[in-house]
Amino acid sequence: MFRFEFDRILFFVLATLLSIGLLMIASAGVLYGESRFGDSYYFFKQQLLGLSVGFLALFFFQSVDYRVWKRFVVPVFFLAIALLILVFIPGFGTTVYGAARWVAIGPISFQPSEVMKLAIILYLSAWLSTKGQGKAGDFYEGLVPFLLILSFVGFLIIKQPDTGTLGLIFIISMSIFFASGAKLAHIGGLAVSAFLFLLILIKLAPYRMQRLLVFLNPEHDPSGAGYQITQALIAVGSGGLFGIGLGQSRQKFNYLPEPVTDSIYAVLSEEFGLMGAGLVLCLFVFVAWRGFQIARGAQDEFGRLLAVGITTWIAGQAFINIGAISGLIPLTGIPLPFISYGGTSLAVLLGSFGILLNISKTAVISTPTTKKKTLQKSLV
Repeated sequence: MFRFEFDRILFFVLATLLSIGLLMIASAGVLYGESRFGDSYYFFKQQLLGLSVGFLALFFFQSVDYRVWKRFVVPVFFLAIALLILVFIPGFGTTVYGAARWVAIGPISFQPSEVMKLAIILYLSAWLSTKGQGKAGDFYEGLVPFLLILSFVGFLIIKQPDTGTLGLIFIISMSIFFASGAKLAHIGGLAVSAFLFLLILIKLAPYRMQRLLVFLNPEHDPSGAGYQITQALIAVGSGGLFGIGLGQSRQKFNYLPEPVTDSIYAVLSEEFGLMGAGLVLCLFVFVAWRGFQIARGAQDEFGRLLAVGITTWIAGQAFINIGAISGLIPLTGIPLPFISYGGTSLAVLLGSFGILLNISKTAVISTPTTKKKTLQKSLV
């Protein structure tokens, strides 16, 4: 039987984001769905299906004590590894736009990289929580094995290739490693190494170089590599303060690429203006703040690291998407959590959110009006 003692404020914010997502997919996907599938509401119907599966996952995970999952982190991690390998095997892997990121098993198609995000959070949280105080900062017991784990997963992700997901997994993993007590020198070394590795990836792939050039100069190749960001900025700018109205976006009509996935925030900005776009941003900021408070008040190290990883995943992915669409960072192809179209991403995210809600049941969260006793451990 499901129990509902979790953080209701956080759940309400989640429900608001999901409602906005459904509204925007119904609006942004009208022409896109009609031209591709002959059904104006194809994407809306598919998202409802993904949402149904996701809610089942959310209520299941919120009802099971999060400490139970510590026993299963190894098989879950190796299952995620196997699924990442499966994308390269003919008959299972599916290539879309030149990238092998999907696995099809019968009628079911999904992205293994979404499963890996949760799997690596579980695995690193369990592994680092058993190291004991100070062990994560040790070079041989902390940094070396952490680097080996991250390198192996990163190799499989970049072979797809999916630089955006690789970057997000790196950020998530680093947040957990930092919260476990890693040395700042190790964190800094990893960050510099990641930056140099990114430069090599950009040098090896012309399309990544084009994205960087477009970021540095938005007017570079506006009808080619810079087309998506140009159209996105037009959409964002057209919205003004209050937007031009729900369903009234002009950019979604064959101007803006991927209007229901990567670019949905641009459509939202056009239809609801700065106020609507700002509201969504504030909701994600609240999720980040509340999630880290849950982490701070978690009753054990595993729960603390787990909450840090899940919160960083949601907030990091949201800010990467919003930053890319706003021209603050290069385009990455990362969808907006809970709002962009995508059944796999939505289902896994909601399941992970369920774990965060379960941690919130026993977490001691301080409020401005009530001073409660909190754990001595913080996110540092």
